[in-house]
Amino acid sequence: MQPRVFLLGAGPGDPGLITRRAARRLGEVDVVLYDALVHPDLLALARPDAEKVFVGKRAGRVSQRQDDIHRRILEAVDAGKTVARLKGGDPYLFGRGSEEAELLASRGIPFEVVPGVPSPIAAAAYAGLALTHRESSSSIAYVTATESPEKDSASHDWPRLATATQTIVLFMGLRRLEALMETLIAHGRDASTPAAVVERASLPSQRTVVGTVGTIAALVRDAGLGTPALTIVGDVVRLRDKVRWFDTRPLFGARVLVMRPEGQTDGIVERLRDEAADPIVMPILRIAAPTDPAPFARAIEKLSTYHWVVLTSANGVDALFAELSRTGRDAR
Repeated sequence: MQPRVFLLGAGPGDPGLITRRAARRLGEVDVVLYDALVHPDLLALARPDAEKVFVGKRAGRVSQRQDDIHRRILEAVDAGKTVARLKGGDPYLFGRGSEEAELLASRGIPFEVVPGVPSPIAAAAYAGLALTHRESSSSIAYVTATESPEKDSASHDWPRLATATQTIVLFMGLRRLEALMETLIAHGRDASTPAAVVERASLPSQRTVVGTVGTIAALVRDAGLGTPALTIVGDVVRLRDKVRWFDTRPLFGARVLVMRPEGQTDGIVERLRDEAADPIVMPILRIAAPTDPAPFARAIEKLSTYHWVVLTSANGVDALFAELSRTGRDAR
């Protein structure tokens, strides 16, 4: 049976980090249900006629309940549509993708999971931190600070977690950062252990604050960091001064207005993103055929009488050669 639902990982933020398979699946479906952390440019990969529905969740804000998302998925499938559930990062890493997969399996609905670049991998790489290092860390713990309200609030085994691994990554813990750091210290993690918080990882708006377990909460508060953010604790944070690369790019954080016509922005947008800039696409020109084609046709007829033909734009080149082809001529 062909899958009716695709649980797709969109990656951490940078639209260039989506996998080829996820991008292909996104272009095949009838309905896209997408999260708050999905980059808006990824929606352009969907078919123009595909229905795109925002079902995002953000900490501290009114958002879609998971039951409502389940209902939307089932309604679309019952209507005979294929669905992409586009989730930030990886669907199965604190993304509730496993709950959606359980629902589909229980109803006998064929589905496919396409992994995405997990946010901690991207946050570490783009902030110049790494998560492992042969000399300082060979173990990692991923811990969410937001658990199901039905669970015991003390379900984390902090006496073990605090010192069990050399690197700890905390998800969704910004609002409780001070308490979390105090918990780590209380259960044996040295207060002088390096720590970093990375906000909006992999995007030109990324910000990174570095301190220690004992100081990071105050530093983050003073810097005014917000969500989404990840906290990384461990000696690997010391690598940042040596291997940071993203936030040292020449255009890091610059917002650049791209006003070229639609269909002619991809190249420059990609190059700007390569330099860590944030391109804002706002076409202010539209290229169209002349309302009276006769003067252009006469110019083409006389083209061979000139020694030079000077073209001042790519659009002029396209128009010239299209007319040459239409009239059975060529560049000779």
